[in-house]
Amino acid sequence: MRQETRTLRQRGVTITNMDQDKRARLEALGFKFGTAQEFLGLTDEENAIVEMRLALSAAIRSRRKQRHISQVGLAERLKSSQSRIAKIEAGDPSVSTDLLIRALFATGATREEVGAVISAGCD
Repeated sequence: MRQETRTLRQRGVTITNMDQDKRARLEALGFKFGTAQEFLGLTDEENAIVEMRLALSAAIRSRRKQRHISQVGLAERLKSSQSRIAKIEAGDPSVSTDLLIRALFATGATREEVGAVISAGCD
């Protein structure tokens, strides 16, 4: 079950499960609450792509660590650099979706596992 995250638009601070009193005080001060999708004006499709890419990045990092593969080791498998793997894991928008998927496969993921990550990221 995914928690809805609210964003303080004026300061870029993310708050989860805020109590109603605190929220009311902040709204009285002029803060506005909403989702990242609303704040950025993303369509449902754009939001799904962002969530999918973030899910792929998180899965790569998690699988790499579970399998005791260093960023350098994964970079060697992909014929890339350690800094590129760091960007992959950080969700850097300059990383292509193709490279995200190739990196996940390089950690030993199956097609079914890659599909599950993509599917979970698009919910």
